Amino acid sequence: MEDVLPSGLLEICLLVGVPRERVRALLQGTQRKPRSLPPLDPEVLSVFVPPFISKDDIQVINAGNNLNKSKRRSFRKKKEKPKIENVKSLNGEQKAPDTEDITVPKDIDLIGLPQLCFPGGLHVTSESKDDHIHFLVFTDVCGNRTYSVVAQYYQPMPDGFIPSNGESAQTGKTPVCFVPFAICVISRYPYFNALKDCLSCLLVQLRPFKDLDVEEHIKEFAAKLFLIPSPPPGPLHLVFNMKPLQIIIPSQEDPDSPIIDLDLHLPLLCFKPEQVLQIMTCILTEQRIVFFSSDWALLTLVAECFMLYLHPLQWQHTFVPILSRQMLDFVMAPTSFLMGCHIDNFEEVSTETEDLILINIDNGAITHSKMAEEEPEIPDVPAQAAETFIKRVESLQLHYDLELCHLRASTDLGELQMHRRAWQQKLNTEVQQTTLQLIVNIFREVKDHLNYEHRVFNSEEFLKTRAIGDQPFYKKVLETYMFHSFLKARLNRKMDAFARLELSTQPEEDRLNLMFHTPRRLTMEKMASKRFNPQYMISRRMVISMPNLQDIKLPEGPTRNSSLRRIETGIAVKMPSKSVSMFKIPEIHFPLMFQCVHSYYTDFFNHLSKAINTLPPDNSALLARYFYLRGLISLMQGKLLNALSDFQNLDKTDLRIFPTDLVRKIVETLSPSERSQADRKPELKKLISRVMEKQREVMKIDDHVKNFELPKTHMQLDDFVKRIQESGIIKDIDTIHRLFDALTVGHQKQIDPETFRDFYNYWKETEAEAQEVNLPPTVIEHLDKNECVYKLSCSVKTNYGVGKIALTQKRLFLLTEGGRPGYIQIAAFRDIEDVKSTTVAFLLLRIPTLRIKTLSKKEVFEANLKTECDLWYLIVKEMWAGKKMADDHKDPQYIQQALTNVLLMDAVVGALQSSKTIYAASKLSYFDRMKNEVPMMVPKTTSETLKHKINPSAGETFPQAIDVLLYTPGHLDPSERPGNAHPKLWCALNEGKVVVFDASTWSIQQHCFKMGRSKLTCMIMVEQSQVWIGSQDSIIYIINTHSMSCNKQLNDHRSDVTDIIVENKNGIPSEAYSSSLDGTVIVWNISTLKVNRVFQLPCQNLTSIKLHNDQLWCCTGSCILVMSTYEFRLRMKIEHHLKDVCSYFLSFQLFPERDEVWASYSGSSDLYIWNTKDLPSTPQKIHLQDCSEITCMIRVKNQIWVGSSGRSQGKSKGKIYVVSAEKKTVEKELVGHADTVKALCSAEDRYVLSGSGKEEGKIAIWKAE
Repeated sequence: MEDVLPSGLLEICLLVGVPRERVRALLQGTQRKPRSLPPLDPEVLSVFVPPFISKDDIQVINAGNNLNKSKRRSFRKKKEKPKIENVKSLNGEQKAPDTEDITVPKDIDLIGLPQLCFPGGLHVTSESKDDHIHFLVFTDVCGNRTYSVVAQYYQPMPDGFIPSNGESAQTGKTPVCFVPFAICVISRYPYFNALKDCLSCLLVQLRPFKDLDVEEHIKEFAAKLFLIPSPPPGPLHLVFNMKPLQIIIPSQEDPDSPIIDLDLHLPLLCFKPEQVLQIMTCILTEQRIVFFSSDWALLTLVAECFMLYLHPLQWQHTFVPILSRQMLDFVMAPTSFLMGCHIDNFEEVSTETEDLILINIDNGAITHSKMAEEEPEIPDVPAQAAETFIKRVESLQLHYDLELCHLRASTDLGELQMHRRAWQQKLNTEVQQTTLQLIVNIFREVKDHLNYEHRVFNSEEFLKTRAIGDQPFYKKVLETYMFHSFLKARLNRKMDAFARLELSTQPEEDRLNLMFHTPRRLTMEKMASKRFNPQYMISRRMVISMPNLQDIKLPEGPTRNSSLRRIETGIAVKMPSKSVSMFKIPEIHFPLMFQCVHSYYTDFFNHLSKAINTLPPDNSALLARYFYLRGLISLMQGKLLNALSDFQNLDKTDLRIFPTDLVRKIVETLSPSERSQADRKPELKKLISRVMEKQREVMKIDDHVKNFELPKTHMQLDDFVKRIQESGIIKDIDTIHRLFDALTVGHQKQIDPETFRDFYNYWKETEAEAQEVNLPPTVIEHLDKNECVYKLSCSVKTNYGVGKIALTQKRLFLLTEGGRPGYIQIAAFRDIEDVKSTTVAFLLLRIPTLRIKTLSKKEVFEANLKTECDLWYLIVKEMWAGKKMADDHKDPQYIQQALTNVLLMDAVVGALQSSKTIYAASKLSYFDRMKNEVPMMVPKTTSETLKHKINPSAGETFPQAIDVLLYTPGHLDPSERPGNAHPKLWCALNEGKVVVFDASTWSIQQHCFKMGRSKLTCMIMVEQSQVWIGSQDSIIYIINTHSMSCNKQLNDHRSDVTDIIVENKNGIPSEAYSSSLDGTVIVWNISTLKVNRVFQLPCQNLTSIKLHNDQLWCCTGSCILVMSTYEFRLRMKIEHHLKDVCSYFLSFQLFPERDEVWASYSGSSDLYIWNTKDLPSTPQKIHLQDCSEITCMIRVKNQIWVGSSGRSQGKSKGKIYVVSAEKKTVEKELVGHADTVKALCSAEDRYVLSGSGKEEGKIAIWKAE
């Protein structure tokens, strides 16, 4: 078990040098002249490994702690060079009491380490030198890294010998030489600055001591570092005292972030911004790179900084930032690597092998090895991203001396240290943001060329959309292991630093694109900006309340030309600075006996408990870190159940840092008596069950990535669907089926590779040609900023003049030809009255002509389109029908679908080139055929009440049912982005997905949350910063509305969570009630998330609850119970009264001011109303016409809105009935969905939102009166 415990600050500590006997012998052989000594071979003199307490004390601990079954001796003096088998074979097994062997972590190589502790060689000198510190990084075969900080210091050797413990150092003899030694601290964590500070303190303490005293002090030093834990990710740093300094152990910002404990601006001091970009390009393109410097410390620090600059991309190859002189042949390796050498070896390395990139840190030069016949090409970073990066780097304040100019001189070392650290932390954050923004700017548009369903990346199309000058960079980068791993993370929808920044800086236009998947075209705004104003910025509405929907003008074709987006260079992305707390670790007392360690852990535990008890409950982030640390301390004390309890508290404070693997190991280590105790505690029993089930559920993650390739074999329908989806042309399965029918007209129902290739190439060529369309300003001014030209005809003769007919998503216009191209409106699609394809006589010919009659003009437009006439006839009719459907149903997606249909028609005609092409294309006339076959008249009441429709399944392969809807009002929070202040619409789809819309514009804010894998049953905003979501997996998930992340959950229910309500006292949320299917009701303290009370109903199948006047109304299948909220005694009961024993209560609503309860039964189309003052009497009944079953209901003002399911002409349909509570009559019947209405919610009582089943999967927005 010991090997899975989180490591302390120290893994192992070594003293490296040469034995004094060897130095004495060599000096005697050279007449005591140190300069004549050759460099000596260093070796490990002593090894210090945990635990650092005596064997007897270990046995005391073992008696009470099953976790510490395998222990290692802490210290061994090395009298001779260690044998390799002693190092490699020791794997943590308990040694016999009489052996001197120790156990060294199996991935630490003690044979090669001494050379790296003295990479420039070990030289005995005639005069003392300053202490020197450098850093090492080791990588094992699995890619796991271990870090080391090495401190070199010199000991005098007076009169040819090093004084031993019993000899006086004050004999008056002058030392004739100084012998270097190195203390090497190895850690699992890259705490470069912290360990450097620790070693600096140790060197000060060692000065008065000699030989064995030194080793005893190093042992105490190592023991102290071993007992210091690493902090969990988040806003808590640890502080401990290492005289004379206070050492700070910084935490990761979040679980996906790296630990940063070095000065990130060092490369910016050594290189110009342009050179930094060059080096990053070399790393991104996986070159063979060698850094050089005269300072060994800089080699590792600069290399590590560049690794951090690339986060979240990760270097996958050999990483050896320091090579000793004996290791120089490593640069002959044929694969990619990043290594570091002393500047003295520059000439040797540069002539050793070819194709090396040589980077001189000392003078900032970047060159290539002299063996290369031609200079390797280092492509430039994409121009716009580079320009932004350079400007932001130039704006950074990189020099601490400039910060000190206006400050008084500090007289306190601690104060000086803290001020410098605060300045460095702020600068590190700015450098991180700058480099992360660079990575986002380089790779932002990769997502546009991904197909998530089939895990395909269309690299060819991605490259085509890059600017010409940027393509060499992308061609190299796309072939690397780094980029491949990056693609895997994108396809897995990993929410890492890249994804968060990309989302937070995403333009509104891109968010709208998530809703409208149409082919890429250049908008008028981009066309104008490209021509005149490259620094355009899109103005954004900032709306706090629910908008008047009549005022919202949704773009009818938001599109993107990725290569033409302009990145703002003048404005740096400023993230809100996160406050960080410090926790002081108690003192560790020596000599290090078991009692001292026990006392240290007890103090640590008590300090954490005090911090937990004094912290306000709303500071859950800090609470989580204290619980985590207290769990670790309990674990070290052998109190496993206490540790499990603390880790279980992370569910309600911060799930992200829950140590799943560690908890599972603890559970596996529990003794039978401990396991029995755990099973008697419900919360621990559920924790154990959950963790062990997760282990059984672990499935191999599908992380393959395919590059899109054109098919080479014939395709049946299913394979064709997959190939088209992979190509990125369209995703919708029904549309692809129609495309299959079109491409197989007159053939067997399969598609050959040549036809697919012709269709794909025509589509992509048309898309590329459309990017080159450049309309004059006189034309652009007539069009909306978001309009795009999707198709241009050939030059044709019309009754408006000669020109080209242009199609946008809103209109047809004539681009006239002549001296100055002009604009003549032909028709807006909504104004078209009739379209005809006819012929006009010209001499002996009949010329095919298109005629378009509009409502606003008497004159009929005529165009002699010749061979294009039939296709344009289909196109105009489809757009006309699509626009009519979009207007009638208030659903802008219809016009997008029609647009996709006509572009597919165009590609089919262009690809097939046969006599049946027009017939084939007509297979895609979906809306025109619907208009002719089934005229879809929208009832007047529905049309007047319906304001808008949105599709949360946009971009998916098929619609998904909407299980729950929630509207949350906007609010202003100065610490948040303005967009987060907008009202939001939360939509729960299948398998735990939640889509969040910005309710001021209906653009998707956060495309997809994932709350487990089960169906979500209820959502509620319990307070301004929390949305609770109940699930059939018995968990309540808690979303932080500021960070839009789920890092808490409540696990106390044992069955499906069915409903959650909030009790407000004086307008302030006080308690939340949650119910589950097994009849349990739990009352929660909203701020602490603690259980205040638990009630158990006498019956099960509890589906919903309501609260009024300290009474809890509970709807079960057989009855509605009214319970008092404190004693939980039965006050009233409404019995099931229908004769049909198979029916059960489905839903209910309260009208307390009218003393009424409204309820519905399964399978019934009737509403029943009980008078709460006279329950025994028969309830009133309201029959709903054309209704099969009432599925949901909500109260809006003095009305009940009822959602239902029904059948019409053999198909599902969803009706909404608006019932007056006063008149008990149906005021409106709204026909807005093509499937069952599954969810209803109210938005400020001004609008009602309804969601439908999986056949349609759309949300309708209705005006409430």
